[in-house]
Amino acid sequence: MAAALPIQLPNIESAIALAGQHEENLKTISRQTGANLVLRGQELHIAGTDKQIDLATRLVRSLEDLWTSGNTITSADILTARQALDSDRTEELHELQRDVLARTRKGEEIRAKTFRQRQYINALRQRDLTFCIGPAGTGKTFLAVVVAVQALLANEFEKLILTRPAVEAGEKLGFLPGDLQQKVNPYLRPLYDAINEFIDPEKVPNLMERGVIEVAPLAYMRGRTLNNAFVIVDEAQNTTPAQMKMVLTRLGFHSRMVITGDITQTDLLPHQESGLSVALHILKNVQGISFCEFSQKDVVRHALVQRIVAAYEQHEK
Repeated sequence: MAAALPIQLPNIESAIALAGQHEENLKTISRQTGANLVLRGQELHIAGTDKQIDLATRLVRSLEDLWTSGNTITSADILTARQALDSDRTEELHELQRDVLARTRKGEEIRAKTFRQRQYINALRQRDLTFCIGPAGTGKTFLAVVVAVQALLANEFEKLILTRPAVEAGEKLGFLPGDLQQKVNPYLRPLYDAINEFIDPEKVPNLMERGVIEVAPLAYMRGRTLNNAFVIVDEAQNTTPAQMKMVLTRLGFHSRMVITGDITQTDLLPHQESGLSVALHILKNVQGISFCEFSQKDVVRHALVQRIVAAYEQHEK
């Protein structure tokens, strides 16, 4: 076993950022490289074979833009950095790490954590219609809301419309208390949560009353033309083909629309075909539409979620 010279970190904040909660990041780097990493105060010690030490050192250095500024580092950041080293994309990696998409109300930086997420964000910024499919935890909806809210606050659009099909909008929804808005709120809660990361929750009701922000079931879109709006259609795998055609043809002048969903997790009845799957097949060659597809490698939630998604993918194969 060889021993590497310790890497001296600039301050305790950078050490905490690199190590992660319960030193989970050091464990991930160790799994990726085979080296043993031990943090002693602000000194990182790496042990292993020469090859393992070299790879681990390069991997740690590739994350330097993040830990030197004390930014939270996740397993997705580490896996993307490893992918960049393997494919000679280190310059692209640094661009990804430095491109701050937005800051939450708490001051936390939001940026792409994988190369596919960056491709998705670029599509959201440039294309009038984007489809994004992939498993839970890949940031499909959250990143769309981030881009949409930033565009709304910059006065690029007059309104932000977030919609999703309420699959249980039949008799089962009727058992829930309250009026229609209260009945569908459980289905729309994830959208509210994402908005509240960037806009003071106390201000959201006023914006909704003025029609600047609209969060509604998909059925509310019928018969409308959505002009000067950023439209997010969430959980689109639960649309029927007729519903999908309906919402796609609502797109008006100076508007942008993103369709997100996970075609492996439909809540439709067994005999019903998903409108998202049908649309992907019909529109795959239509010019001007972006298609982004995430995999379990793009999961940016708890590391366990990535392993759960991978296990399910393996089982379904």
